[in-house]
Amino acid sequence: MVDLRAVLVDDEQLARDELSYLLGQVGGVDVIGQAGNGVEALAAIDRLKPDVVFLDVQMPGLTGFEVARRMLSTRSRSHIIFVTAYDQHAIEAFEVNAVDYLLKPVDPARLEMAMDRARRRIATDRQPDQVAGGQGVNQAELEKLIELVSQRQSRRERLAIKVGERFLLVQAEEIIYASLADEGITVVTGQLRGTSNYRSLDELQDRLDPSVFWRVHRSHLVNINKIKEIVPWFSRNFLLRMKDDKSTEIPVSRTQTRRLREYLKL
Repeated sequence: MVDLRAVLVDDEQLARDELSYLLGQVGGVDVIGQAGNGVEALAAIDRLKPDVVFLDVQMPGLTGFEVARRMLSTRSRSHIIFVTAYDQHAIEAFEVNAVDYLLKPVDPARLEMAMDRARRRIATDRQPDQVAGGQGVNQAELEKLIELVSQRQSRRERLAIKVGERFLLVQAEEIIYASLADEGITVVTGQLRGTSNYRSLDELQDRLDPSVFWRVHRSHLVNINKIKEIVPWFSRNFLLRMKDDKSTEIPVSRTQTRRLREYLKL
């Protein structure tokens, strides 16, 4: 299988580094260029002619959508995958015929799904009966994308936590952290410690605000507003000491350490 050639566009170097690392983990992608703004992006795309462009939405100067529309106007053969912290632009992404729309922090499984979609789109475009430059939207694929985004948007303000034999409703903002444990998902607030009926941390995370709840480790989801202290750990990683009654320490994965450093200017 030939590697797809990709250009990464984001105004934050750490975001580009993190995405490059994730693509290396997924495999099958050769990052041939990067750009920090829309103008640089258009120049890099025109020069390098990548198969895929990973494009941030919010950038100084030209936005990601302005870049995408200029690519369409020049009939660029490069395919677009948006990578952004905001889900309100999803339908606009479909209008410019994006292959996929990923929300930060990027989940490796979703990234792999996006690459599979890109390969299928590229294979379709290379069929002899395709018009040069044509990238028509497949209705079934569009419906799947809308479903994925709508799942992200169906967030809850209150969640049920099982404490003993009772189910108690808590405000989402009161959650300090959630962790995978032998008995399922443990959810901790300032006053309660119980279990969630969600089947996975991914499912729970999809119901919470991604700007507040970060998956800092495959086994831990934290409310960044409930971090009491950041403790340096080995290999330049961190432990998060949370604001619960036990001052629980939660490890941060290497990928999320980069994001945390950028967010807190460490």
